[in-house]
Amino acid sequence: MSAISRNDGDQAGDETQAILRDTEAAMEKIAAARLEIARVIFGQESVVERTLVTLLSGGHGLLVGVPGLAKTKLVETLGTVLGLDARRIQFTPDLMPSDILGAEVMDQAADGSRAFRFIKGPIFSQLLMADEINRASPRTQSALLQAMQEYHVTIAGQRYDLPRPFHVLATQNPLEQEGTYPLPEAQLDRFLMQIDVHYPDLDAERRILRETTGADEAKAAAVMGAEDLLAAQQLVRRMPVGESVVEAILEMVRSARPPENGDQTNETAHLIAWGPGPRASQALMLAVRARALVDGRLAPSLDDVLALAEPVLQHRMALTFGARAEGETIRGIIGRLKNRIG
Repeated sequence: MSAISRNDGDQAGDETQAILRDTEAAMEKIAAARLEIARVIFGQESVVERTLVTLLSGGHGLLVGVPGLAKTKLVETLGTVLGLDARRIQFTPDLMPSDILGAEVMDQAADGSRAFRFIKGPIFSQLLMADEINRASPRTQSALLQAMQEYHVTIAGQRYDLPRPFHVLATQNPLEQEGTYPLPEAQLDRFLMQIDVHYPDLDAERRILRETTGADEAKAAAVMGAEDLLAAQQLVRRMPVGESVVEAILEMVRSARPPENGDQTNETAHLIAWGPGPRASQALMLAVRARALVDGRLAPSLDDVLALAEPVLQHRMALTFGARAEGETIRGIIGRLKNRIG
């Protein structure tokens, strides 16, 4: 073996060891973060896991559930535990884009000269909670589009970069649809995951009663910082993915689309009006890696694909009128597609 070959082998070995060390350190911090969150949020382990996966993937999350399920509390706790600058916006019908992005104001100096000064809005944060996002008008909702995708905003022709990391965790209530503005498909696609928040089970609700109605209430502490989160996000992108997992992701996403060129090999395709694009494949690829990291594993498996297919795909699909008339649901379709893979 030549000296060059030995040197290449040594470098590859050193890089592998460095990745393993970084991965183990990240796993310890993530495990500590989950324990700290569990001191405040009870009975929502799946929601906590999926939200952490969303952040570690570098994406934005849409939390959907009835009021009173600790969605707002979860976002506040995440900001504390992850050491992020977190802010909250309550979306209402009269909210204006400038209330989110900021606005220019005119200042007058002592000598009488005047100049415009930009006052940054709450979007200039690392973790933004958009509470009841479907309450705001489409014009205000669209103010988030550029920021969520491009990580900067443009005011009066001037570009302002957002801090990194930057994540939006939006909440949406499925009830009281009167006076709401459904999110357009383009904005829904900006969310890496739709995280459904369900009622807690009996034991969890009993613990909620005992631990949140007393004189003392548990408070979370910071165990990570913004730099730790950014490092973990880079680590997720360096994790290896087996060919079987890649093929499962492609099969899952492509089978969730309507048929093309008369293809009848997928028995559920005719039920789908429109389906997920390549951004969904990217989201699922990142999410399965992040889930493996959260669970303390060095590489994702098919189980990760099956576990995350629904939250990644459900808000990127719509059924045909005929399918809805027959009682079909998006969850049911995704379940049948998962059975084909699993």
